[in-house]
Amino acid sequence: MLGNADLVELTALRHALHRAPEVSGQEVETARRIATELSALNPSELITGIGGHGVAAVFDSGEPGPAVLFRAELDALPIAEDPHVEWVSERPGVSHVCGHDGHMVMLMGLARLIARKPVAKGRVIVLFQPAEETGAGARAVIEDPNFARIAPDFAFAIHGLPGRPRGYVGTKRGLMNCASVGLKITLSGKTAHAADPGAGRSPLPVFARLAPVLEALGPGGDLDDAFRLVTLTHLSVGEPTFGIAPGEGVLYATLRTGGDDSLAALEAEIRARVAEEAKTAGLGLEIEEHDRFAASVNAAEAVGIARQAMDSLGIAHGEEGVPMRASEDFGLFGHGAKSAMMCLGVGLDAPALHNPDYDFPDDLIGTGAHLFERIARDLLG
Repeated sequence: MLGNADLVELTALRHALHRAPEVSGQEVETARRIATELSALNPSELITGIGGHGVAAVFDSGEPGPAVLFRAELDALPIAEDPHVEWVSERPGVSHVCGHDGHMVMLMGLARLIARKPVAKGRVIVLFQPAEETGAGARAVIEDPNFARIAPDFAFAIHGLPGRPRGYVGTKRGLMNCASVGLKITLSGKTAHAADPGAGRSPLPVFARLAPVLEALGPGGDLDDAFRLVTLTHLSVGEPTFGIAPGEGVLYATLRTGGDDSLAALEAEIRARVAEEAKTAGLGLEIEEHDRFAASVNAAEAVGIARQAMDSLGIAHGEEGVPMRASEDFGLFGHGAKSAMMCLGVGLDAPALHNPDYDFPDDLIGTGAHLFERIARDLLG
């Protein structure tokens, strides 16, 4: 069990990470700090630079058994933080208001516990993943040649979740987080004088027709197998002038569904509809994809192991608050391992994730670390 000194040190580490956030793909200093902390624990193997700036430590018992991976995220968000805590971000416009600093420190607590008392069989892998917020990190880690050295049989992760009782864990079999992708739709025509708009080809009428059509293709509703949500997040057409009819415009749309196959179907439908509208209007079309997330789907066996661990520790748990509409870059780990995502309640009145005043509660560091350890012990002794 983590002692008071551990919790003081881990809290100080979280505050240090919180002060120095780095956005996706730029987690250089964060990764270096994590690698230094892990190196002091003398793992069997320390892998840096995996999938970009990812860091993984392997604690190998030397005996045959499953490989169990526990994952946290290195990256922060491009959001200016409200100065509501002493350890406020020192980097303007960047902050850990999704709680990844807390997730990292829970995982570091697990590493301390395993280093002090090694498991009896198999391997424990603690993975600090880069670029979670963009959906690029998990794929990059898995495609990295070094991943073969840590390919797990089981994978677990915890994400803090506001709006749920502090210390309560929500998890379930099946869907936990939606699949999603962002589409940047650019329509190109021809500018004209505002006095003679017919001499050009404006994308504005097409966007005006498309907006309600796209939203109707993804109306939201209950989060079941038929769930589809299209959210229009940005629209820019022409220049902010009065003398020019626009010749180009850009629309951002986020597509979200309850599964990878249904996301592919929705995306194909939208691409076809946009292409048809562009062709009819004589406009050029370019569609770029961004922030693609696979659905996170929990394996029944992994959920059963997690629930058993929570029962052993007296942690309240259930299915309240899950699955989530929000995406999480953990789903791909479940393609090769039995995986479970768990949502740790941070308080009913806590600020929402990505709010400028969200801060991971320090008193939950031990909860997450001990839950991870119980899972590891139940599987590996």
